[in-house]
Amino acid sequence: MLSADNLVILDRDGVINHDSDNYIKSLDEWVPYPSSVTAIARLTRTGYTVAVATNQSGIARGYYDEATLHAMHEHLISLVEAEGGHIAHIAYCPHVPNDNCQCRKPLPGMLIQIQQILGLESLTGSWMVGDSLRDIQAGEAVGCKTALVRTGKGVKTEQKGVGLEKTKVFDDLAQFVEWLIK
Repeated sequence: MLSADNLVILDRDGVINHDSDNYIKSLDEWVPYPSSVTAIARLTRTGYTVAVATNQSGIARGYYDEATLHAMHEHLISLVEAEGGHIAHIAYCPHVPNDNCQCRKPLPGMLIQIQQILGLESLTGSWMVGDSLRDIQAGEAVGCKTALVRTGKGVKTEQKGVGLEKTKVFDDLAQFVEWLIK
């Protein structure tokens, strides 16, 4: 049975794949970090459940549509499965900040969706891994342990140093996975 202690929730852009201030608008622009797919597969092969929670306001902004987003996610899933891994669920928020939704990080709506879909009583003890303060805040709001990676916006987030008191910091997702498995 799935336990919150064995769940790792990942932000997408800047953690799994290269980020862009101009948004990732197509499958061609979606470029995974060399070690991230292997790290995700390694997590699942060692008994962890992996989910993704990603803000995707480019949809509301009209930069790309949900079909394009699904193509990116299907590609990610196929890459992970090709290495013997699995992604249990991908939650995304298609809204812009002014939409006042409950899903856009730093609000925990996507994490709660993951909790419900996976049938967990709580997320206490699970991990939220991100590259921005809003990822950390969303995780902390539901009792997750938090990790910041220095890829994506992670270095800038770390340099600000605000709100990271309980957060572990790693160079990238692969280093986090190596630490977690040991």
